[in-house]
Amino acid sequence: MATAKGLKEILTKKPTDVVILSSLRTPVTRAFKGGFRDAYDHELLSHVLKATLAANPNLDPAKIDDLAVGVVLAELGGSKAARMAQLHAGYHERTALSTCNRACSSGLASITSIAHAITVGSIDVGVASGMESMTKNYGSKAIPVNIWDEMRNSPRKEVRDCIMPMGETSENVAKRYNVSREDQDAFAAGSHQKASKAQKEGLFDKEIVPVKTRQWDVKDEAKTGPAQEVVVDKDDGIRHDASLEKMAKLKPVFAKDGFSTAGNSSQVSDGAAATLLMRRSTATELGLSSSIIGKWVGTQVVGCAPDEMGVGPAIAIPKLLDYTGIKTEDVGIWEINEAFASQALYCVRKLGIDEAKVNPKGGAIALGHPLGMTGLRQLATLMPELERQGQDLGVVSMCIGTGMGMAGLFARE
Repeated sequence: MATAKGLKEILTKKPTDVVILSSLRTPVTRAFKGGFRDAYDHELLSHVLKATLAANPNLDPAKIDDLAVGVVLAELGGSKAARMAQLHAGYHERTALSTCNRACSSGLASITSIAHAITVGSIDVGVASGMESMTKNYGSKAIPVNIWDEMRNSPRKEVRDCIMPMGETSENVAKRYNVSREDQDAFAAGSHQKASKAQKEGLFDKEIVPVKTRQWDVKDEAKTGPAQEVVVDKDDGIRHDASLEKMAKLKPVFAKDGFSTAGNSSQVSDGAAATLLMRRSTATELGLSSSIIGKWVGTQVVGCAPDEMGVGPAIAIPKLLDYTGIKTEDVGIWEINEAFASQALYCVRKLGIDEAKVNPKGGAIALGHPLGMTGLRQLATLMPELERQGQDLGVVSMCIGTGMGMAGLFARE
């Protein structure tokens, strides 16, 4: 374990820092019905990778050493389609590529992979990215069916629990840690209300890349009719009329006597995102220092019981704080993924975090949770908000299916 850094050292600019030059995303849209219902995951990735080059016009694409892509559900792990998207977006063929699947934290894992490579000196410049079309790849691909019988019938409960539906884990957290249905609904309504306000005030505009794509009429399932060209430039899962009263009317989805509903759970969504990272000394050499918006400080990941995977942030965040040598009160903004209101609310309470500092522009309940890009979406949302609020530090964290938590610390320049 590395030596703790501490607040003073974190805020000191050093040539070895892993700095962020841009962090962009597509809109996040509802799967099956939203703006990207007829788009491909790699199509979205190509758009945001191209936008990353456009946002950094003084960077020669040939200087980018590696590209990591967070992806969870795509065919063949997304590797072939992601490489096609990378080259289609105008990247040099010498820029390498890999895909990363750490389930819900794949986006943050891709950031960490590139940051670690820069830290140890194996690369100088890299792009962390993520993509997901849950429209095209959700359903049967979300839970494996071809499993060795010895594991499926394992005497160890944790083995069997790895394929427990996520909704059931949400109910476990609610019941074990006394998170009431009313509190979950209030938290969920708040997520939509914050996101609605932020969207109306244009607070997402800086992070979003508009995407030109095509749509068929939702009733034209065979897509025999003409497609309409559209430009998608806003998240479309936000319920602008959300209220506690409306949330309370929704029925539980995963258990008759349960608390988790379609309203207080994250949305199944589509989207892509990308972040450009490099060593500070490299940015200086390339004349790009003025473009630095922040830096990656560190990441920690830890396992937990699979049947309550939602508690992951409550375990990973303390490990991150200890690793980086900072205190809870040093963090200005917390982007904690709202897989379910039950687990997000439990984690915030367990950690003693001021709720006013959590997801100030809403979270996955309102915006959606495209698995492979969520961590990058959180970072793209975090960086402009740190600037707007004048805060120095922000944390991105999420729970992870099969029982894990991950957390990363970022500093504003």
